[in-house]
Amino acid sequence: MEKGKVTLQQTALKKIWVFDVMLIMYFIVGVFTVINQQFQIPLRSSMLPKEGNITNALVTLLNFSWFLAYPFSEKFATRWLELYGYRRTMLLALIILISGLEIYELAVLQHLYIPVKLIIIETEIPLGFFTFLIGSFVIGISAAVLQVVLNLYLSVSSVGNTTALQRQMIGGSVNSIGMAIAPLMVSHFIFYNVSLSDVNSSQFLFPVFIIILIMILVTVLVSRIKFPDLPENTNTQTIPLQKSIWSFRRVRLGLWALGIYVGIEVAVGANINMYAVSLGHSFALKATHMAALYWGFLLIGRLIGSFLKNVSSQRQLLTGAVGAIFFLLLTIIFNNPWILTLIGLFHSIMWPAIFTLATDKLGPYTAKASGILMIGVIGGGIIPLLQGISADILSGIWRWTWGLIVLGEVYVLFYALSGYKIK
Repeated sequence: MEKGKVTLQQTALKKIWVFDVMLIMYFIVGVFTVINQQFQIPLRSSMLPKEGNITNALVTLLNFSWFLAYPFSEKFATRWLELYGYRRTMLLALIILISGLEIYELAVLQHLYIPVKLIIIETEIPLGFFTFLIGSFVIGISAAVLQVVLNLYLSVSSVGNTTALQRQMIGGSVNSIGMAIAPLMVSHFIFYNVSLSDVNSSQFLFPVFIIILIMILVTVLVSRIKFPDLPENTNTQTIPLQKSIWSFRRVRLGLWALGIYVGIEVAVGANINMYAVSLGHSFALKATHMAALYWGFLLIGRLIGSFLKNVSSQRQLLTGAVGAIFFLLLTIIFNNPWILTLIGLFHSIMWPAIFTLATDKLGPYTAKASGILMIGVIGGGIIPLLQGISADILSGIWRWTWGLIVLGEVYVLFYALSGYKIK
């Protein structure tokens, strides 16, 4: 009897330890997602021409290449999970991440010592810049695979008396902490308080090398962890579906709403720096602090949202859309990027609200709808890129490009008012 109790206690402790490791992985995904975004201005200042017809569009390709990896990764990530299990799939993802960081290093070395340039729309672009984009895509694959592992593991792994939703909320909060501190890491650790607009290529080399060493250490530690036995698949029964998932209006419109939401959320977090630097003066000096504050408010909003059990998803989404539109309009009117940071509070509740409304009362179609909705993540690459193209069209003036983000918020508002309704 005593031996059985000891075994149960050991299993419980092992689950808690592995759960802590999963939270560290969530943190890592959040950190690298935002670090990649914060590299936009250093990449522009070190590799791209100061004046060019497509400079803003080019630099937002860094974020686009990251999110482009998500739709390409989901299927083989699930397949790896089936073949290799949680630990080995996580190790593969970490190795891919390290490879992406090494491609970053290769891109910088290529730019410094093999200064080959391509001419696109009368703009000279170093070949190293495109290599850097490849590195971003590779790390994006790693992040996508890790998220597949983390989401499924937290769904099926019982830890204490926690529910699957509570574990997902904890993981999401830790992910947001990583996103909130990442801009400060870029400003104060990676580039040693050098203004992002003054970074040169060689200043990437040593910090990225240190990050590679840290990630190698993390990979070695993860390789030594033994995972407890878990169910490999939570949906073992296949129920024949009578009609197409696309026949549900709330799913079709919800896919657009989720894609647009991810796009506008990332656009503010990634391009607030670009906006602030374009204004110069004190705004440029505090650009990374603005990004950190935006992601910090998003974290606070998620923590507050976890207590709003009696407020419907529809009402939360409606409030979020109206609040975001209000502060975006204030930003345009006063031409002040600090106002954008407050939008993090309103963006924080949009993902769960849209997801819940889109999958409401779908019965056996719920799992299929969940997979379809994840396609919307690609919006995180498309909308910031469109905003960068708009900035180039407007001769580098970012102020009016926030009108594009307002349009995105208006669609989310439409979904909160009508698009979610079951018809």
